[in-house]
Amino acid sequence: MPTQSDIHGKLAILADAAKYDASCASSGSKRESKGGLGSTEGMGICHSYTPDGRCVSLLKILLTNHCIYDCQYCVNRISSDTPRARFTPDQVVKLTMDFYRRNYIEGLFLSSGIIQNSDYTMGQMIEVARKLREDENFRGYIHLKTIPNAADDLIETAGKFADRLSINIELPTVGDLKTLAPEKKRPTIERSMDRIRVKRDETLSDRKRGMKASAFVPAGQSTQMIVGATPSTDADILDTASTLYDAHQLRRVYYSAYSPIPHADARLPGKSPPLVREHRLYQADWLIRFYGFDAGELTTGEAKNLDLEIDPKLAWALRNREQFPIDVNRAPREMLLRVPGIGERGAKRILRTRRHHAIRDEDLVRIGIVYKKARPFLITADRHAEPLTLDSVGLRDRLKPKNVQLSLFDALESAATGQV
Repeated sequence: MPTQSDIHGKLAILADAAKYDASCASSGSKRESKGGLGSTEGMGICHSYTPDGRCVSLLKILLTNHCIYDCQYCVNRISSDTPRARFTPDQVVKLTMDFYRRNYIEGLFLSSGIIQNSDYTMGQMIEVARKLREDENFRGYIHLKTIPNAADDLIETAGKFADRLSINIELPTVGDLKTLAPEKKRPTIERSMDRIRVKRDETLSDRKRGMKASAFVPAGQSTQMIVGATPSTDADILDTASTLYDAHQLRRVYYSAYSPIPHADARLPGKSPPLVREHRLYQADWLIRFYGFDAGELTTGEAKNLDLEIDPKLAWALRNREQFPIDVNRAPREMLLRVPGIGERGAKRILRTRRHHAIRDEDLVRIGIVYKKARPFLITADRHAEPLTLDSVGLRDRLKPKNVQLSLFDALESAATGQV
């Protein structure tokens, strides 16, 4: 019978191994624990968001970091000499319930290396979710990582117990996969994604018709792409993400900067890409999902990577100066959303305000947009835009953040406030 020390040792290994999966993203929030029970910080604890916007703390671990695959970018590949560990389903259930009762977590994120074969591994993960739901009556949040090549019936069973399923697309292009992870096939991965989409659509349709149907992944599905492990450009990455959103109705694509691993293949880079590249991709992804941009608009044939100094909407606006200035009192919502510094909330407030009176320059500040960034691109009732005969380099220098650290802060703030 495993001792507490054995369990703690496994947890240290398998929680650390799970940190490379960005599909359970940390919110970065902390809770004051003084005078209460529980903690949001600790081994294997991350933060994610439920469909209704609540931030929840999750136990984030692997069932095992043993793996029969030899993906060159993965620290858990079969040829790696990393320390190995494996939980039984009962051990994961006990850990989850113990953490939950101590108010450390509100749910579970469970992934795994592949042992024996895909169906066996998926079955073990399903057993964890089943025991939590049926034996422990656990109603917390469960996110399961779907195993490539797992049978359709296993994926459907997993979806009955999990709030969210995800299957990693891994790398931006088919060629990247062939080079670094030839055992994983893009058509097989997308087939699993499509099966989840179809089953979810069927369930939602049955419920709308008043038929009884068990919930199936109510939080939808997500995926992850590794950034910087291959020469693939941001244009390639965004094109793949856009295709996946359209084809499989994904809730999120997560972008994970490649982390160099010990004894790496010579084809892999020796260092991680700049962290700001990951942030720019998330900003571009937001523009595609919520602001009506096409992936192809955010890069160019000459510059296939996003500008690291300025956010992608500002970069687009500077490349398309002929579309500005726009009249804030007349422009449609779709065009307002393309103005740097105006987010969804700002556009909504502009539309509401101008029904009652013409918007003047001083109103822009009260409306809550990023005034300095938006001002050069707008005409108000009492001010024409600043002369746009300024060369783009001059305007760019005035509007770009003073340092990269500020740029990262702006990226986080923009995501929180909707002002992209």
